[in-house]
Amino acid sequence: MVETTTSVQDRNCTGTSGLAQAHQTLVTITKWLVMAIAVSLSLYQLYTAGVAALTALVQRSIHLGAILSLTFLLKPAFPKIRKDRLSFPLFLDWILVVLSVYCTFYICSNLTAIFERQGDWLFQDRVVSIIGTLLVLEACRRVIGFIMTGICTLSIAYALYGPYMPELIIHKGYSIERITTTLWLTTEGIFGLPIGVAATFVFVFVLFGAILETTGGGAFFIDMAYALTGRFSGGPAKAAVVASGFMGSVSGSAVGNVVATGSFTIPMMKKVGYRPHMAGAIEAAASTGGQLMPPIMGAGAFLMAEFTDTSYLTIIKVALVPAIMYYLTVLIFVHFEAKKFGLKGQAKENLPKITTVIKHGMHFIIPVLILIYVLVSNYSPMMAGFIAVVSTLFISILANFIHWLVTDKNTTSFVRFGMSEFRLLVKALENGAKNAVMVSVACAAAGIIVGMVSLTGMGLKFSSLVIDLSYGIKALAILLIGGASLVLGMGLPVTASYIVLATLAGPALMDMGVPIMVAHMIVFWYSQDANVTPPVSLASFAGAGIAKANPMKTALASWKLAKGLYIIPLVMAYRPLLGIGDTYELLHWEVVFAMITTSLGLVAFASALERFFLRKATLVETLLFWLAAIGLFWPAYWADIAGVMALIAACALQKFYSQPPPMPTPQAGRKNDE
Repeated sequence: MVETTTSVQDRNCTGTSGLAQAHQTLVTITKWLVMAIAVSLSLYQLYTAGVAALTALVQRSIHLGAILSLTFLLKPAFPKIRKDRLSFPLFLDWILVVLSVYCTFYICSNLTAIFERQGDWLFQDRVVSIIGTLLVLEACRRVIGFIMTGICTLSIAYALYGPYMPELIIHKGYSIERITTTLWLTTEGIFGLPIGVAATFVFVFVLFGAILETTGGGAFFIDMAYALTGRFSGGPAKAAVVASGFMGSVSGSAVGNVVATGSFTIPMMKKVGYRPHMAGAIEAAASTGGQLMPPIMGAGAFLMAEFTDTSYLTIIKVALVPAIMYYLTVLIFVHFEAKKFGLKGQAKENLPKITTVIKHGMHFIIPVLILIYVLVSNYSPMMAGFIAVVSTLFISILANFIHWLVTDKNTTSFVRFGMSEFRLLVKALENGAKNAVMVSVACAAAGIIVGMVSLTGMGLKFSSLVIDLSYGIKALAILLIGGASLVLGMGLPVTASYIVLATLAGPALMDMGVPIMVAHMIVFWYSQDANVTPPVSLASFAGAGIAKANPMKTALASWKLAKGLYIIPLVMAYRPLLGIGDTYELLHWEVVFAMITTSLGLVAFASALERFFLRKATLVETLLFWLAAIGLFWPAYWADIAGVMALIAACALQKFYSQPPPMPTPQAGRKNDE
C-alpha cells in the first residue's frame, strides 16, 4: 500500500514537473517569438515606407495583426499574473495570437471579394468582424486600461441603441452586423485614418527614436544639454529642459522622455538643491513640451497633417514658434526657482566639454540634419522617416567601424564587432516595434470611436452642444474643450485624446470662425494637459517616482510650470501666432508682433505667478506684472501698449527702487517635501 501511494505521488510529481517544464519551454518560445514578430514588423514597416506601398487595408491589417500579437504576448491579461509563471492565461494568449493572425489573414486573402460585397456580407464576414473588434477591445484593456475600453464600448452601445437615447443625441440605431463589419472590413472604423497614420508615418519615426536611443543618441543629447547650460544658475534644471527638448523632438513621448532623461537630470537637480517634488515637476513639464517640439511631435502631428489635408512640413513650421514659447515659459519658471533659493550652477570641471561631446557624438547630429533636409525637400513624411532610420543605422555602424579600426584590427575582434553590431541592430528593431504598441493600439481603439461618431452623426451633435454651452464665445468654447481634454486625458493616451477631441470638438471651433489649422493645433495642445495636470498626470507621477517625491505635490508643481500649455492655445485663437493666409506665412509683421507680445506676456505671467523677477516682488510689482500679462495677451493694440508700459514699470521698480532682500542659502531649497 505504501509503495502504491509513493508511486502515485511520484507520478503526480513527475506530471507536475513535466507540466512546469512544458510551460517553461512555452515561455522561452514566446520570448523568441516576440523578438521575431517585433523585428519582422520593423523590417516590414521599413519596406512599405521606402520600397513598395501596399493597399491601405492590407498594409494596416498586417500592421495591426502584428501589434495585437505583440500585445497579447507582452501584456498579461491581469496585472498580477506574470508571464514567466505557470498559469493558464499564457495558453489563452497564444489562442488570441492565433485569432489575430487569422483575422488579418482573412482580410488579405479575401480583399477583392470584400470590396465587391460591401454591404452584402457573408456569415464568416460577420464572425471575423466580431472577433476582430473584440480583439482590439481586449488589447486596449491590457495596454491602456478600462477607461478607454469603456469609451469604445459605450460608442458601440450608442450606435446599437440609438432609438433609446435622449432626444438630444437620438438616432435610428444600427445592427451588430452593420457596426462590426464597418469597424473591421472597411477603412471607416478600426482600419481608418488613425491606424493608417500609426502604421505608416508614426511607426518609422518611433523606430527612428528607438534606434537613436539604442545607439547612444539619447546620452549624447543629454550631455550636450549639460555642456550648454550646466554652469548657469539652476544649471541641471535648465539642462533638463533643453535635454527634454532635444529628446522629445525625436521621441514624442512625454512619459518616455521623463524616464529617459529624468534618470540623469532629476538626481543632478536634487544634488544642487532643488526640492525633490520640484525636480520631478521640472522634468515632467519639460518632457511634455517634447510632444509639441518639431520635427516629430509624437503621432499627433502626422494625424493633424491628415485631418487638415496639410503638408507635414507646414505643420512643423507653424508648430515651432509656439513650442519654443512653451519652453521659454518653463525656463523662466526654472530660473526664478533657482534665484529664489540661491541655487548655483555646476563647476566647469564637473561638466562635459562641448567640444568633447560633439567630437564623440557628432554622428548623431547628421541623421537629424538629414531628416530636416528631406522634410524641407518635400519628401513624404513616410519616406523622410525611412531615410532617417537608414541613415542613423548606417552612420552608427560606420562610426563604430572607424572606432574599431583605430582601437583593434585583428580578425577575431572583427568577428566580435560584427556580432555586436548585429545584436545592436536586432535590439533597436525590436525596441522600435515594442515602443509602437501603445500608439498603435490607441489608434486602433480610437478608430472604433471615430467610426461610431461618423456612423451616427454624433460629431455634429457634439459641436452644436459646445456652441450652445459657450454662447458662441471662442474663449469659453476653448475652455470647455480644455476641460473635456483633461477628463479624457485621465484615461486616454495623448494620441487617442487628440483624435477624439479633433473628431468631436474641432468642428465646433471651425463653426466659430477659427481656421482649421488653428482649431486642430488648439486641440492638439490641450490633449497634452493630462500629462501634467492632477489628478491623473502620468509624466508628473513618473518624475515623482524618480525623484522619490510626493506624487500629488509633484503634479501640482508641474501644472504650474506648464501654464504655457493653457495660455498659448488661447492666444492662437485670437492672434495670428501660427501665420497668416493659406500658406501660413510667418514673416508677416502681424505674426512677428504677436510672437513678441505673447513672449513678453509669458514673462510677465511667470513673474506674477512666482512673485519674482530680479528679486521677490512687492504687492504693487506683482499687480503690475498681472496687468502686464493681461494687457499683452488681450487681442487689442491699446492693451498691448498698456501691457508693455506696466511691464516696464514693474521691471524698473525691481531694478532701481527697492533693495533686494538677502537670498536664502542653497540648503533652504533642500527641505524634504515628502
